[in-house]
Amino acid sequence: MPFADYKTALVTGASSGIGAAVVERLSREGLEVHAVARSAEPLRALSERTGCIAHAVDVTNREALAELTGRIAFDVLINNAGVDRPKKFLEAEDGDIDLLIDVNLRAVLHLCRMVVPGMAERDRGHVINISSIAGNYNFGGNSTYHAVKAGVAMLSNQLRIDTFGKRVRVTEICPGRVATDIFNHVHGNDPSIRERFIDGFELPQASDIADAIAFAIAAPVAVNIGHMEITPTLQVMGGLQTAKPQTPAASSEGTKR
Repeated sequence: MPFADYKTALVTGASSGIGAAVVERLSREGLEVHAVARSAEPLRALSERTGCIAHAVDVTNREALAELTGRIAFDVLINNAGVDRPKKFLEAEDGDIDLLIDVNLRAVLHLCRMVVPGMAERDRGHVINISSIAGNYNFGGNSTYHAVKAGVAMLSNQLRIDTFGKRVRVTEICPGRVATDIFNHVHGNDPSIRERFIDGFELPQASDIADAIAFAIAAPVAVNIGHMEITPTLQVMGGLQTAKPQTPAASSEGTKR
């Protein structure tokens, strides 16, 4: 559908990075954009810059989201809010698991529950779930993150089945490494973090992800762009490693008495 067929958009995780870039892009298209994030001051600056309507709300605050979605019929839903605590699962703590499930998966499920039925009833809408290549590929140290992003991937597929016959489009965006401040949020605000993840690399910008989302939304009504992987040209997933055993294997004969 052209942007002219949509009027309202809800963007979570909107205070910085990809979320802020999406708010800017959709605002330029003439949509009434509602920007949701925890940080009030960056949201205020974003509102002044773009004209978006700011909501300083945590996505785990189900009551606040229900109030917002109950009074506004959203044509576009951008589930972007996300957190990470990189750890191997052998080192995971209950707080880590709960946080990632609550923000990265549970909030997405509930927002879709609140918004998608209205889209189906109006026969018009577009859900954009910003997931990650971590939902499709494995790499060390992010076990819970992989699990919740895989859940978002399956939800994205399932939404199209559940709204079959309606003009509700669903797009899963799976970024690889993007030049945003997420690495400082996850690993600490230290110059060495930028050097490790950003400086010297050729990376997509947040605006590139926003442009890809705009491309999916602007496609003709007969076109659903279901899945996009967006990675640096110089990033690749996969590889082969083989480890040597740390201890000798037990004898197949067992211990004789």
